[in-house]
Amino acid sequence: MTEPLSERTPSDWKTLAAGLRIRSQAFIDGRFRDAADGRTFETVNPATGVKIADIAACDAADVDLAVAAARRSFEAGVWSRRDPTERRRVLVRLADLILAHGEELALLETLDMGKLLRDSATLDIPTSAEVFRWYGEACDKLNGEVVRAGEGAFALIDREPVGVIGAVVPWNFPLKMAAWKCAPALAAGNSVILKPAEQSPLTALRLAELAAEAGIPDGVFNVLPGFGHEAGQAIGLHEGIDCVAFTGSTEIGKRFLTYAGASNMKRIWLECGGKSANLVFPQTKDLDRAAGFAAQGIFFNQGEVCSATSRVFVHRSIAEAFTERLLAKVDAYRPGDPLDPASGMGAMVTEEHTRRVMDYIAIGSESATLACGGERVLTETGGCFVAPTVFTGVDPLSRIAREEVFGPVLAISTFEDEAEAVRLANDSIYGLGASVWTDDLGQAHRVARALHVGSVSVNTVDAVDVRTPFGGVKQSGSGRDLSLHAFDKYTDLKTTWISL
Repeated sequence: MTEPLSERTPSDWKTLAAGLRIRSQAFIDGRFRDAADGRTFETVNPATGVKIADIAACDAADVDLAVAAARRSFEAGVWSRRDPTERRRVLVRLADLILAHGEELALLETLDMGKLLRDSATLDIPTSAEVFRWYGEACDKLNGEVVRAGEGAFALIDREPVGVIGAVVPWNFPLKMAAWKCAPALAAGNSVILKPAEQSPLTALRLAELAAEAGIPDGVFNVLPGFGHEAGQAIGLHEGIDCVAFTGSTEIGKRFLTYAGASNMKRIWLECGGKSANLVFPQTKDLDRAAGFAAQGIFFNQGEVCSATSRVFVHRSIAEAFTERLLAKVDAYRPGDPLDPASGMGAMVTEEHTRRVMDYIAIGSESATLACGGERVLTETGGCFVAPTVFTGVDPLSRIAREEVFGPVLAISTFEDEAEAVRLANDSIYGLGASVWTDDLGQAHRVARALHVGSVSVNTVDAVDVRTPFGGVKQSGSGRDLSLHAFDKYTDLKTTWISL
């Protein structure tokens, strides 16, 4: 960034945005190219409803080309057999390039997806660079194992790259999710085909250009924009793809499992939906802090977060005081121009998704008390803005409490004791994350162990770090992103037994 974010006005950012160079073609085998049949689709700024660009609409023919290039590069060993110290150098260089182009990438992210520019610039882009750097630094530290097999033999256990990886990522954190999938896959020596969501392809296409500049060889990293039912399905069904890593809805995740069964039994790693619970116990001394984090946990990124703490369960004895404090925090999340640092939330990603969120608000209003929000705002802008919405008195069995809304909609219910709180939290098809608020250390450990989820955040919400694994259980998916455990998805273990 050439100057502090706070010193730029929305007008400044709009001027910068007008000068952006938009990459709109697919990136296959080291060059940009139109879709094989020439088709395109529009990507639209959800804050204004204005078209940004026409993007190549890839389908099965383009997937065939990308797989051929990825397989050729993998078998040639230009990346898969390159010394890990060389892979480290390239990925660290890519991290540097992401930071060097941070302002451009942040603008692309915000214009394409609708999130606040301040979040794109200070969170999404820097953490994406951090992930590439971290896995780059890990490249040459993945050592094998030696097993003494008695007096006359020993065995070597090595990690080898799987081959060609299909990475299918969502629209809510476009560059960050691409980094979570592609960085460990590339670090392990695989060739990658990235399919960004059709709602937000711009930063992935720019990433392809930066990856080539960093030194990733032709064919090793390919980007195919397109629709899920065309390019995404073709990736899932392709016999030449060895593994698919997917983040998105549970519904689509299940389709990838069927694609694998109908093709080559490729491994499928899923990070899918969530309905994360936030348990607030009376042992919590700082109720105001708990309420502030509860608001952040659902209104950050317009609630378009798979691990958003969208269900709050608060002990009946403190429910009124907690809710009063939470509602006082809502004003800080009022939607506005995503380019304006004063805005509290950005725009929903599309008109279609906005209508879906509004439908859920209507469903919630039938049985629960609408404490605030519940309406579309800033309609005069032509954008997709929904007010932060809170329901109280929510029946834990109601749809608003059980189905993933993926928007700024919070459901508050009460409980009587610890056992009921755990039971309510676990009564879900999802198991991605949960938060626990208590100053009783024993209770914190006890409840964390009892929650059937992938991550528990104690006295905070949705804590994530590149050093710790992220992922879920039940219908929230399988496998883990981040940490060294991510390499488990993108490597095979080979045993070499040697008799002396």
